Amino acid sequence: MKSDTCTGEMEVGTVKIAEDSDFFMLRNLIDNNEEWKLEYNKGDESKVWTHTICSKSNVQMVKIHTEFEKVSASTLFDVLHDPDYRKEWDTHMIESTEIGYLNPNNDVGYYAMSCPTPMKNRDFVLQRSWLDMGDEKMILNHSIYHKSYPPRKGYVRAISHLTGFLIRPSDKGCFLGYVSQTDPRGKIPPWLVNKVTQIFAPKLVKQLKKAAEGYPIWKAKQKEPCYKPWIYPEQTLLSPRVKICDCISPLETDSARDDDTEVEMVHV
Repeated sequence: MKSDTCTGEMEVGTVKIAEDSDFFMLRNLIDNNEEWKLEYNKGDESKVWTHTICSKSNVQMVKIHTEFEKVSASTLFDVLHDPDYRKEWDTHMIESTEIGYLNPNNDVGYYAMSCPTPMKNRDFVLQRSWLDMGDEKMILNHSIYHKSYPPRKGYVRAISHLTGFLIRPSDKGCFLGYVSQTDPRGKIPPWLVNKVTQIFAPKLVKQLKKAAEGYPIWKAKQKEPCYKPWIYPEQTLLSPRVKICDCISPLETDSARDDDTEVEMVHV
């Protein structure tokens, strides 16, 4: 998971166990606001920045700082991981599949999401990596290839160059730092992607906050309320293991860039 020295961008298509340097890069992106442009500032509630980075993509990186009152850092970490709960709160999700684990802190998954008409829906194949240091909890993802999930008809294969979350306990509840550079591809002009992202980001925060507030009660009612493989590595032993050889991409096909009329995008 090599980082671009100029952007902090993950290397799209590369499958590799996350290292300390990758999480250090995420922490630096979250905490360092130099060269970032403040786009939205609603007092103590949330702030949104954008950064035009030297990358192959014309899509800006977006960053959010926010505080979740009366939500613990552990709860928010669980919400961002729990695939069953995501079905309850993610109104854009069509399908989410756990492809398998690389190791107890790195997995590969498929995610498909709905987009408003007349857009085609988007989908992703993502490697996710996480690190729980107690006072800091971090999650990273970036797009890769998997032979069992090639581009699908009717979908545009979007790309996460880098999406990351950093969670810290705070006096009121917890702090969330979020950063993402996600390219929806297709026919959306980059300027529109960048504009809509600035509007969408605060909405994402509100949706996530509401989900976090309801998670403890929801989880307690489940058949296996203690099933949290992102915390308990032994629970991953019965899950499928991902073979690196299955993640070597052939030449990109035209179906990855379906033509459509584009009006909006959202982040994973």
